[in-house]
Amino acid sequence: MNNSSENKSLSNFNSSVDATKKVSLWRSILAFAGPAYLVSVGYMDPGNWATDLAAGSGFGYKLLWVLLMSNLIAILLQTLSARLGIVRGRDLAQVSRERYPAFVNSVLYIFAEIAIAACDLAEVLGMAIGLNLLFGLPLIWGVLITMVDSVLLLFLLDIGIRKLEVFIISLIVIIGFSFFIEIFISKPVPVDVLSGFIPVIQNKEALYITIGIIGATVMPHNLYLHSALAQSRKIGRDEKGIRRALWFNGLDSFVALNMAFVVNCMILILAAAVFFTRGMLGIADINQAQKLLEPLMGSRIAPIVFAVALIASGQSSTITGTLAGQVVMEGYLDLRIAPWLRRLITRLLAVVPAVITISLYGEKSVGDLLILSQVILSIQLGFAVIPLIHVVSEKEKMGKFAIGTITKILAWLCAVIIIGLNGKLVYDELISVFQTNTGIWPWVFLAASLAAVALLIYITLHPFFAKKAIAEVPAMHKPVVNLNLQTMPVFKHIAITIDFSIHDEKSINRAISLGGKDASYHLIHIVESAGAIVFGREIADYESKDDLLKLETYANQLKERGFHTTIELGFGTPSQLIPQLVKKSNADLLVMGTHGHRALKDFIFGATINTVRHRIDIPLLSVK
Repeated sequence: MNNSSENKSLSNFNSSVDATKKVSLWRSILAFAGPAYLVSVGYMDPGNWATDLAAGSGFGYKLLWVLLMSNLIAILLQTLSARLGIVRGRDLAQVSRERYPAFVNSVLYIFAEIAIAACDLAEVLGMAIGLNLLFGLPLIWGVLITMVDSVLLLFLLDIGIRKLEVFIISLIVIIGFSFFIEIFISKPVPVDVLSGFIPVIQNKEALYITIGIIGATVMPHNLYLHSALAQSRKIGRDEKGIRRALWFNGLDSFVALNMAFVVNCMILILAAAVFFTRGMLGIADINQAQKLLEPLMGSRIAPIVFAVALIASGQSSTITGTLAGQVVMEGYLDLRIAPWLRRLITRLLAVVPAVITISLYGEKSVGDLLILSQVILSIQLGFAVIPLIHVVSEKEKMGKFAIGTITKILAWLCAVIIIGLNGKLVYDELISVFQTNTGIWPWVFLAASLAAVALLIYITLHPFFAKKAIAEVPAMHKPVVNLNLQTMPVFKHIAITIDFSIHDEKSINRAISLGGKDASYHLIHIVESAGAIVFGREIADYESKDDLLKLETYANQLKERGFHTTIELGFGTPSQLIPQLVKKSNADLLVMGTHGHRALKDFIFGATINTVRHRIDIPLLSVK
């Protein structure tokens, strides 16, 4: 666990792709392509499937215009999010923490985590449904199996941003191709499809689905994520370099989000063509929809393709949900935890309500739960959109890259549409709750709604009353303080871990460059064979004897050159023994060579250095 106000967003990806080289237009497009695709998969997750199926089966093509409107809103807001990351080098959570008081930030953080949990809930249910459709596995077991991808995901997060982007784009291609096949088989009427782009909301149920579609498309946590992912490209920091990055990121957002729009349209059109036209209204259950595809479409491949696309969408969205969780936690709390723990927290917040709901209400409740998760996302949107609009409008911080008047008007119009539709939904629900319930719960619901409205008003008006304070706050760092300068003692006792690899030479050279001949050097090697772990120092096998000879060889070479050197052999697990031996030697610096393996090998062989650094109280120098 690490706290640092200077941590960069997604530091393992930050500026990891060099986009500064002068290359052809096509290669420049490829260099910047990627972040928006990672964001766009969230718009193709199982929650979108549920809202699109409900919209198509319940209202035919009449809510296609909602998809179009949501996509236009998403493109604008995601472009603003990327602008923030590129110009300020900060993500939305970080600038919100700098802008608002601690209590407000705590509430905004909780809302962001709720949004991430709601999104992950949709992915858990989608994966479980996909496994059920392909293999007949009960949904409750499918939900529990999704815990496994918490481990698999860690490998993907460690392969680098470019490879991760390629993996995600591959899943998008699978999803898109799958639905292209479905549409080809279902043969919708083009004229009827085009009529769906005329705006109309028929009733309260259509409003509920409309809000679900907006929440499923303009996901609040993706606004946090895109502002961080946009920083994965290394760009020129002059005006020309920033404008170039903004243009290519805008193109990336436009292409990627329109791909997501096409996929969502195909899902809605499929539901309308197959179910609505046959009078089968309100098919929001993905499981039920898949089972009806074969008899209605006369094709055995249709339900199989449907299930494969569903699994692909769930897994791709899971990755971005985890990254968003990391951005939100680090940004709002200035807290960095191990990726596996962050993933486990996110997944547990989704698995627990899924298991409880399925256990209490049965598998038929899954469709309603999916749509509810997307409505929750929509209700959270205002709390992310309003701070975003404010920060990209500030000329004090954004300089020449602050958004213009027209863009500002469009952005606020999007916010009004989102908040207005959500307000209408909450109002209708309040009326319904008071009419059908008695006791304290209606009043609790009313109090929570009024508190949310008060918070929205506060974050909307706060910047106007705090403009002077905002202008005085440094853009990136804390105020400069008077330095208490003092000479640090040089290292006198340096411990060096030895693993008899090519890394040893680099580690020893780095150590002696710091200590010179005035320091003493303690070479440590851990015998980690099965026998050594069980019998410890009592083991007398060939490996331990050979290791001791090698260690003595190193020591003798150092002594011949005038360096005071001692050696020590340990027996057991390196991550446990190294800290003990280092403390025993009274070393004031530990030098360790990195093993050079990542991802799967980390899981198999262990990541010793991360464990050791938390168990010692002296500096650790990692040598690559």
